[in-house]
Amino acid sequence: MKIKIIAVGKIKEQYLKDGISEYLQRLSSYAKVEIIEVNDSKVKDNPNESDINKVINEEGERILSKIKSGDIVVNLDLNKKEFDSVEFSIFLNDKIVEGGASVTFVIGGSYGLSNQVKERANYSISLSKMTFLHQMTRLILLEQIYRSFKILNNETYHK
Repeated sequence: MKIKIIAVGKIKEQYLKDGISEYLQRLSSYAKVEIIEVNDSKVKDNPNESDINKVINEEGERILSKIKSGDIVVNLDLNKKEFDSVEFSIFLNDKIVEGGASVTFVIGGSYGLSNQVKERANYSISLSKMTFLHQMTRLILLEQIYRSFKILNNETYHK
């Protein structure tokens, strides 16, 4: 089983690096998880709509360059369907089966995802109606993927 997470930007905070490392280790007995970071685009102070669109499109091109034609792609999008943990585990299992044991999650940058990345996605989901730092979203997503495997395998995990 392979899970790929494509994310905009680098993780700078040590506590997030530590948490991500912890969940990658925990997940290693269930799946091969690969995190691919693409560079975020710099934006000037007080950007206008044109500046923001330029950033979104540049980051989108970098994301798309990491997606293969046969990938099952799941975008994380604040305005899409939310799941509880059991529903997410079923969704993840279905996508892994559909994708031939492989699924790719996409986490956009500060300004979101380009229309081209949205159009490429097979599915779009939301982790919450709350807004998270996109760096923190990686840790939250990894924890939920780990929780999903625990649920799917009928193994004990914190509720």
